[in-house]
Amino acid sequence: MIEMINVTLKGGVVKEFENGTTAMEICKSLGMGLYKAACVCKINGEVKDLRTAIESDCELEILTFDDPDGKWALRHTASHILAQAVKRLYPDAKLAIGPAIDNGFYYDFDVDVPFTPEVLEKIEAEMKKIVKEGLPLEKYELDPEEAIKLMEEKGENFKVELIKEHADNGEKISFYKQGEFDELCAGPHIPDTSRVKAFKLTSCTGAYWRGDSNNKMLQRVYGTAFTKKEDLEAHLEAIEEAKKRDHNKIGRELGYFTTVESIGQGLPILMPKGARVIQLLQRWVEDVEQANGYLLTKTPLMAKRDLYRISGHWDHYRDGMFILGDPDDEEKECLALRPMTCPFQYQVYLNSARSYRDLPMRLGETSTLFRNEDSGEMHGLIRVRQFTISEGHLVLRPDQLEEEFKGCLSLCKYFLGTVGMLDKCTFRFSQWDPANTSKYEGTAEQWNEAQATMAKILDNLGVEYEIGIDEAAFYGPKLDVQFKNVFGKEDTIVTIQIDMLLAEKFGMYYVDTDGQKKLPYIIHRTSLGCYERTLAYLLETFAGALPLWMAPEQIRLLPIADRHHAYAKEVAAKFESMGMRVSVDDRSEKIGYKIREAQLEKIPYMLLVGDKEIEDGAVSVRKRGEGDLGAKSVDEFIASALADIASKKIW
Repeated sequence: MIEMINVTLKGGVVKEFENGTTAMEICKSLGMGLYKAACVCKINGEVKDLRTAIESDCELEILTFDDPDGKWALRHTASHILAQAVKRLYPDAKLAIGPAIDNGFYYDFDVDVPFTPEVLEKIEAEMKKIVKEGLPLEKYELDPEEAIKLMEEKGENFKVELIKEHADNGEKISFYKQGEFDELCAGPHIPDTSRVKAFKLTSCTGAYWRGDSNNKMLQRVYGTAFTKKEDLEAHLEAIEEAKKRDHNKIGRELGYFTTVESIGQGLPILMPKGARVIQLLQRWVEDVEQANGYLLTKTPLMAKRDLYRISGHWDHYRDGMFILGDPDDEEKECLALRPMTCPFQYQVYLNSARSYRDLPMRLGETSTLFRNEDSGEMHGLIRVRQFTISEGHLVLRPDQLEEEFKGCLSLCKYFLGTVGMLDKCTFRFSQWDPANTSKYEGTAEQWNEAQATMAKILDNLGVEYEIGIDEAAFYGPKLDVQFKNVFGKEDTIVTIQIDMLLAEKFGMYYVDTDGQKKLPYIIHRTSLGCYERTLAYLLETFAGALPLWMAPEQIRLLPIADRHHAYAKEVAAKFESMGMRVSVDDRSEKIGYKIREAQLEKIPYMLLVGDKEIEDGAVSVRKRGEGDLGAKSVDEFIASALADIASKKIW
């Protein structure tokens, strides 16, 4: 007798199939259109290959490229096709790893031949052959010993290292086979190579094995893949547009920052324009924070290792610190540049005895911090080794936690919204990993309590968030506000952290209403985040055309002839007295040339002055993006511009 099983499909429809029917066969029975578009499936919520046999009642969902998991599987398969093509062309190449990533995939190789653009074209041509072959991707498993032997025979030393790390788990090691190519991989994957219909290798860079600069430098080939040629072309066009908006390009071209080899990686020089924008943002943030009850502090840039030992940073973050002296010589003084401000600001709280009446205490500081980032991670102003941040710490009673957290989030939303970035932000609730406790301080009970409290607060505030496991700070969970650069790389722009541990480490007690000493909660937060990173994102968001209120040069006066210079400078002086940032282009150049240069420099307002303007006490106004607005009196223009600046209008 044939055993039947019930499969619940999307929409709650239940259908009967023979026990052992594959998800692919079920998919085909539902329609050839869906079958051709299918990438992977979900069986009871778990992503699986379509070749998976279904042997019990279950819920089944077919995933196409339109689903994130389907997209991931197709692009992961594309990385396997890339690796197979490289092995065909360069049999001595050693394979490292090749995951799917946002907007594409990559694979790391150890090769003797540099991957020039010409080599990438050759690899891409071989990939097209593999796609045309329509090779099925078939999963199989080996015992760890067999898996190690297979990879050793193939000379794949990186794969052997990975297998040995999992050999003690008592689990079999999974591989995927496509034609002659065997790849160590957990999957899942699409059924065959023919479904990767549109792809492109986009670049090649250096990358250390496992991201460690002490390891071998590999060649990382990036690519992207789609199911339709038109989607690929649209994506590639978007990449070209992104290159134009890349802050690394326009920030240098417009004179916001530069880098100098003799100074070092991750240590950008802010030019006058960049320095001015950051100064404007910093003053604004400090003023708003003051209005919201923050007390300004200024603390040292370094401290003895003793301070970091108390906080736990010496144990958990030592590799990311710049250390002055021998860290292992206990007989000599050893200092470290600060990677954070919290243990410094705590000293303000500890300076005198505190009671419940002193709480909440909101401490804010514009902090310069230092982090020893890997050289391969450096990127313009986004990831640097020295940066400035609007850092703050709130010391509070437990009953104040929700209200103060709400205030921190509200402040962050205000700042990000005002600079035009909030609508592109996403939120991540970063939690600890109970399976990786060595990274964290505190007990499971403390973590469960803190995370439950934070989850309740976020839900009460209606925050839509993703959960990031093993992404918490070592002392507590946090809400990370995420932002993507023009290439889709995501970084944290603002963070709000709940700390239930460090107060006890530092002896930060307060006397409560009952006369008993109690430990406060601490919120670690930023309001606009790292100023260098924020500047980078602003340059990319606005393609260098910063809004009037934050533009380093707001107005440029363009005298038509030499005889108009004195009037232009007189008007400029009046603007400056009103706090506006203005310059006069008094070069002996044609007015058309001056206008074009001002446009290229993305100046918000260009004001032409000639005989008529002098006679009328006026300026002829050209506005960025709108062109000629006609003549206005100087006072009329001032009133209009100041109103725009005061409102922090985005245009």
